[in-house]
Amino acid sequence: MQTLQKLSNRLFYLPPYQKTDRPILAAVVGDEQTLLIDAGNSSNHAKQFKEQLTSYHITGSILALTHWHWDHVFGLSEMDMTSIANFMTFDKVKEMQELSWEDKELDERVEAGIEIPFCADAIKLELGSKREVIIPNPTILFEKQITLKLGGVSCIIEHVGGDHSSDSNLLYIPEEKALFLGDCLYANMYAEKWHYTIEKMTKLLEKIEGYDAEIYFLSHHPAPLTKDEFASFVSLLKKSAILTKKHKGEIEEIATEMSSYFQHELTKDDLEIIGYFVNGYA
Repeated sequence: MQTLQKLSNRLFYLPPYQKTDRPILAAVVGDEQTLLIDAGNSSNHAKQFKEQLTSYHITGSILALTHWHWDHVFGLSEMDMTSIANFMTFDKVKEMQELSWEDKELDERVEAGIEIPFCADAIKLELGSKREVIIPNPTILFEKQITLKLGGVSCIIEHVGGDHSSDSNLLYIPEEKALFLGDCLYANMYAEKWHYTIEKMTKLLEKIEGYDAEIYFLSHHPAPLTKDEFASFVSLLKKSAILTKKHKGEIEEIATEMSSYFQHELTKDDLEIIGYFVNGYA
């Protein structure tokens, strides 16, 4: 069972759970309002988060979505509060409301290449055989950026896009120097080959580096990253993009120069990231 983690009197998070693709859920506690970040991948996920928050006498009052993917929105009905999304997320939620999430329809979408096999399997495992998915409309919409004043602490929500999902938002808590990135730094999974594109990643990293953060949350990483850990991750992404362009997608040449540059043998994760850039290289 995931256990709520307290980072400060203002900042709490519930770690992810890979088996059923549960992302990080977080709470930013203000003197007047408490912001919840993402709704979870099911009613049970949302309920678990809310129950653990009550042990600290915390109740959410407003919720922000990082993007539209199922694992971030299926718990929205259980959360039962005012929710914030950008207009692109709202449009995708409207599309999802028309879909069936039963096995037959899920399997048909996987066969057609519309749904990801891993996601379909995780939905079946998380929701069980009796599946009722209700996704309410987000209630507050914005286009580029919105700032919330929670009382003693604030949150800037900015639409940044990226390969993973074009509607991705980041959320920045300046008083805590905390940056929630959702899934925006992950690959595009809704494609024949999972991939990064050099242009989108370059623009996204420039945007992220404009924020003065000390702690970074990626929704499916087991724990937040320190500034140094995040800098190492960014360095890997940047160098992969540069070498993919330099070597025109030739993975062996990229890997050889990358290993020499970082002066260590590349890990499986390193090679995976290089592979994503190669897949997206045109």
